[in-house]
Amino acid sequence: MSRRTAVVAGLAGLSLLAAACGSTSGVESGGSESSTQAALGQDQICGKGGAEAKPGYANDIPELAGGKKRVSGAGSTFVAPMMSVWTKDYSESAKVQVAYQSIGSGGGVKQISEGTVDFGASDTPMKTDEEAGAKHGKILHVPLVLGGVVPTYNVAGQKSGLKFTGEVLGKIFTGEIAKWNDPALTKLNPDAKLPDQPIAVVHRSDGSGTTAVWTDYLTKSSPSWVEKLGGEEQSFGKEVAWPTGIGGKGNEGVSGAVNQTDGSIGYVELTYALAQNLAYGLVKNKAGKFIQPCVETVSAATKDVEFPDHLKVSLTDEPGKDAYPITGTVYALVYQDQTDKAAAAALVNFLAWVLSDGQDDATQINYSPMGKDLRDKAVAQVKRMTLNGQPLAT
Repeated sequence: MSRRTAVVAGLAGLSLLAAACGSTSGVESGGSESSTQAALGQDQICGKGGAEAKPGYANDIPELAGGKKRVSGAGSTFVAPMMSVWTKDYSESAKVQVAYQSIGSGGGVKQISEGTVDFGASDTPMKTDEEAGAKHGKILHVPLVLGGVVPTYNVAGQKSGLKFTGEVLGKIFTGEIAKWNDPALTKLNPDAKLPDQPIAVVHRSDGSGTTAVWTDYLTKSSPSWVEKLGGEEQSFGKEVAWPTGIGGKGNEGVSGAVNQTDGSIGYVELTYALAQNLAYGLVKNKAGKFIQPCVETVSAATKDVEFPDHLKVSLTDEPGKDAYPITGTVYALVYQDQTDKAAAAALVNFLAWVLSDGQDDATQINYSPMGKDLRDKAVAQVKRMTLNGQPLAT
């Protein structure tokens, strides 16, 4: 069984990545072939080799001795399929179990803030007040991998490839566009034969980094969305006051609801849409091109980004002809100053592996490995970690 096939088989019931064997419950890890999406049109770069399948980064953080044989993490469902592959591979190579709970970015922030896990995971940076509330000091943000958040829909007769602008998506998610044959949609998709059918909006019901990425894009691209939500402070975040729709918990819950609801539309990380054979749309980017989400276009969204040293950055609506506009990264959230030597060594060793060998796993399940600049800055973040004030890694 290939790695991608195994992950697809396990995604439908994915709500918790189990500690057993350091892998996702019900998900196996197998072959090493890359998963490639076919381009939806000649003007799309998907499947045409625009991204490095296996960057082959060397692990330039020496392994720390005396580490525990178990690392705990919790948070982002966006990264859960990727984490399941990593935990399986790392368990086999390092003989260390990584137990990861896929509970949403809001849950990850809460658990790292309370110190109940070794690392949290979030698709959006912690807010200033969240960082101030962390019980054990300064939090570092360590990017791990890149992915795309996609509009996914269930409309009879419609395959992947419907076109959306940010303003149209914003009006759908405020309820202003309420039917599939609305003139705004038929103008973008004149050959689609969209039905006279109500649109059933599906959104997240939990604190979600995927929601933060989605609403960050809507806030940048849809004045109607911002106005309806009451301004930019209210229109972006892990949780917003949804004007319409039904909620699903996690990427798993949203993809499941879309799969089961005729006429629905939601937003999920790309792997979830592909895993359940859900149709997904092309989204208009800043350059005016409708972009298919895939490994290549997600990578293209970070091409000319200048990353600050703290790495807390938005990757949505970036310039570039082939940049997918709803791109995000997932951050490992870790305490800069560690106090348990064995736990700190295990955590540093795992993060160092993810930022080297682990990047080679990404494209197999339709995530994008980080480019060298971002990856090197992520390594620098790990090297900032200390043990009781003394450097851990060099």
